[in-house]
Amino acid sequence: MTVTRHQQSPSPDLQLPSLPELTLRALEACRGEQSYRQIGEIVASDTAMAARVLALANSALYGRPGEIRSVEQALLRLGTDCVHSLILTVALRQLLFNLGADQWGQLRDFWRHSLTTALTARALATLTRYNDPDEAFLLGMLHNIGELIALKTEDEHLKQQYLDQQAEIGANLTESWGLGPMAADAMRYQQASPADIQDASHLVKLINLSTRLALSDAAGIAAAIRVFDLSEELTHEIRLRIDREVEALAQTLSIPLREHYDAEPGQQRLRHSLISQALTNEALSLAQQPDIPSILAHAVSGLTLLTGMPCLSFGAGDDGLTLMATSQGDLASMVVASTPAHSVLTKAFAGSGPVTLEDDAPTVLDRQLLNLLGTPSFCALPVQAGSDAVGVLVLGTNSNEDPSRDLADMYARQLSQNVSRALREHQDSDLERSTEHNELRRQLHEVSNPLTIVRQYIYQLRNKMEDPGVQGDLDVIREELERATNLLLQVGRHSPEDQEFDRILLNDELKPLADLFEETLFANGHTSLNLNLCRTPTWISGSRGSIRQLVINLVKNAVEAMPAGGDVTLRTTAPVIQSGSQWVELVIQDSGPGLPANVQHQLFRPVETTKGSHHSGLGLSIVKQLIDGMEGIISCHTGDTGTLFRILFPMTADDDTDTHR
Repeated sequence: MTVTRHQQSPSPDLQLPSLPELTLRALEACRGEQSYRQIGEIVASDTAMAARVLALANSALYGRPGEIRSVEQALLRLGTDCVHSLILTVALRQLLFNLGADQWGQLRDFWRHSLTTALTARALATLTRYNDPDEAFLLGMLHNIGELIALKTEDEHLKQQYLDQQAEIGANLTESWGLGPMAADAMRYQQASPADIQDASHLVKLINLSTRLALSDAAGIAAAIRVFDLSEELTHEIRLRIDREVEALAQTLSIPLREHYDAEPGQQRLRHSLISQALTNEALSLAQQPDIPSILAHAVSGLTLLTGMPCLSFGAGDDGLTLMATSQGDLASMVVASTPAHSVLTKAFAGSGPVTLEDDAPTVLDRQLLNLLGTPSFCALPVQAGSDAVGVLVLGTNSNEDPSRDLADMYARQLSQNVSRALREHQDSDLERSTEHNELRRQLHEVSNPLTIVRQYIYQLRNKMEDPGVQGDLDVIREELERATNLLLQVGRHSPEDQEFDRILLNDELKPLADLFEETLFANGHTSLNLNLCRTPTWISGSRGSIRQLVINLVKNAVEAMPAGGDVTLRTTAPVIQSGSQWVELVIQDSGPGLPANVQHQLFRPVETTKGSHHSGLGLSIVKQLIDGMEGIISCHTGDTGTLFRILFPMTADDDTDTHR
């Protein structure tokens, strides 16, 4: 049943103590990678672990409730990783129970009685041909769970209330776990008289009689005769066999059944060997998530496993705090503003530590969260990456002093470390990809430069050849080399990393290009290059690769348009004021015959150029795309005395050190 602010009833997913020897045995089975059946036998022999596994397997986290009827089925549904984490966290939770010597003795006696009842129920179910002996065993282990709740309860009035209502508590819990109405009735009527259950269902009779036989008194023998018509001799034989089975298991676990029981040695072993393992295993499962939203969503399951209480997770974004995951029910669509910090949730997000719902009047948002959690109180724990909060975990609690808080705080701190680690790994991965891409771009540039030089030498060789056929062949070779160069440059440009612009001094990019041109395009002596760079800073925001590509394309076009020779000028001016903004101007001018009419009519779109009928004029269209990508402007003036391209790049301030976009 669900805990509310108006009831003092236990939550369905209970945090109950186990004998440390049983917990250790279950952990050893997990470490040894034993089968589900072997692990299930250990878990099923402990009321606390069985209840925990059953409640979780029948929760909304793992599908529809009411489909699990045994511990082994529950373990199969949960899966290996979840089972191991669950048992590990049960052991960790065990360390929080502050039981006295008398209480540990009572817990040992409780375990012996529960196991005896369960084994008896299974034996009777087999003997009387009940269709599911494992179900009878499970209910036998859980039948007096109210007594276990009372054992760990400090408030004497509440303790007595649990003891008085333990049959009803067991029925309610069984029903909430989806075990069905017949199972709930078996728990509810476990203390009814034999006469009252004479015509009750088979399962009710099994649990009722098993609880009586586990007490080893004459009343149990008499009840066996009346309920199932079992002879006294057969009943004695069943009891002796069950007693021997319980004693054998206790001996293998080093649990004394007749002497004083001291739990401290077992608790010490748990304390020294399991805390670090618990946190490490949880951290490993979380670290495998690819991003922060996945980590926050996964954390809900982890925190629910760890504390046994309902949990919510919120992720931080531009819109505020968004509900990412919930451990129970459907995920509601919920986005709340992260400021101002009035509620428990927003206070935790704004701070660096957990915040608890105190006795002050809760805000409307606090009440909404209480409704989603179904608990009397809750605490909010920030999840941080370094000093920045990236989300908040909200844990339902039974009170402001709930011991789950300390465990949840430990979990949230470990989770924050995992988030920080995931961010660092993501940044390292981005850096590695960027480095690889930069290396590719460098190699493409190294390949494209020699191709440009080869093209120029082919051009010079062509002018020296008199055979028209050879000249045509050289034209084809030069055109294909140019096509390959353009493809290489586009491969280097079409990448997400190219959208990250650098702060560039345009003049510094033009100087090495001019040296390259002098050695290649202008090496024949018929064409000259004039470099006229302004003295003022020419800071722009752009891609160095794009700058080089557009300048090479325009200069190469200019040279090839002047086969008889001429002049090409590169000139910069800064700043240029236009439309109220400052720009850096780049002018590329030649003294050639001007652009032909068909190119002028479709300027900056692919057309057939003056370079030959076999070449598709992609150069100017690529230039336009590159300039548009840097939010620049290009214009052209052409005539009989030459062609001038004027390019304006947005100018960045001298002291602007962050112009990436």
